[in-house]
Amino acid sequence: MGDRVVAAIRRTATPGEFRSNVHRGGSAELVTLDSTYESTAIRAAQIMGLRMAGVDMLESDDGPRVLEVNSSPGLEGIEGATAVDVAGAIIEDIEQQVLFPEVDLRQRLRLTGGYGIAEFTVHGMPALEDRALRDTDLTQRNIHVMSIARKNAVIPNPKGDEIVREGDVLLCYGELRELRRMMPAKKDRDADIPAPTERKGEA
Repeated sequence: MGDRVVAAIRRTATPGEFRSNVHRGGSAELVTLDSTYESTAIRAAQIMGLRMAGVDMLESDDGPRVLEVNSSPGLEGIEGATAVDVAGAIIEDIEQQVLFPEVDLRQRLRLTGGYGIAEFTVHGMPALEDRALRDTDLTQRNIHVMSIARKNAVIPNPKGDEIVREGDVLLCYGELRELRRMMPAKKDRDADIPAPTERKGEA
């Protein structure tokens, strides 16, 4: 729901049946998700553009595997097994949307002349890599880091002690002039692109 897991269950199918749906006779039990499964469920819903969803995942030796993302999940099984008022949580989320409606953030922030939003991957940036945000010169350059995407996690409004790692994707707001200066020089970007290989018989 939104950016949080409201309730979670583990479903088990009856013998001889591969479907574990409760209305198919499957059983449901309360389960507490670890951070990996929780972040995977939230991310799956976000990718599908859903504020509310039921995310079916399979447990594997390599972690969660997303099986299905339901935009209109049934509530009987999960409410019965967890005693969580999921329907009430849906209503609360709708109320919050009314009080704080979503806005086109990129469009709104561009209305200020000379400012905008940029997203880039940290690579070949020694002034940022392995440094805490407070130890970089971003603040002096009038650049605010709105979020850091790292592997399967997103860190919103990161604090000053957050360490920037190579491969992090930073979403920043600031002066467009300074944001452009943060980008690696073109020759540096080109160096990461492998040169084309010749094929025999081709010019």
